[in-house]
Amino acid sequence: MDPRNCTRLVQDQCAAGLPPIRLHDLRHGCVSVLLALGVPPRTVMDIVGHRTLEMTMTVYGHVSLDDKRAALDQLGGLLDEETPE
Repeated sequence: MDPRNCTRLVQDQCAAGLPPIRLHDLRHGCVSVLLALGVPPRTVMDIVGHRTLEMTMTVYGHVSLDDKRAALDQLGGLLDEETPE
């Protein structure tokens, strides 16, 4: 099946009012969600069929703004603990 036809099929099934999405965008989203759920990167790599972990983590694994904030909050908490009173 032609990949463009797969994309059209997915777009036809999407709810009205949503922006069009490519089938490949769902793949990126799947990787990001699996990583956010704490699935080990090597497992995610195997699920999506990548040959290298680098591809999974640098090209497909997107970091959310909430994840960045949580990481910085953890760092701030650590620094607060080390500050003498």
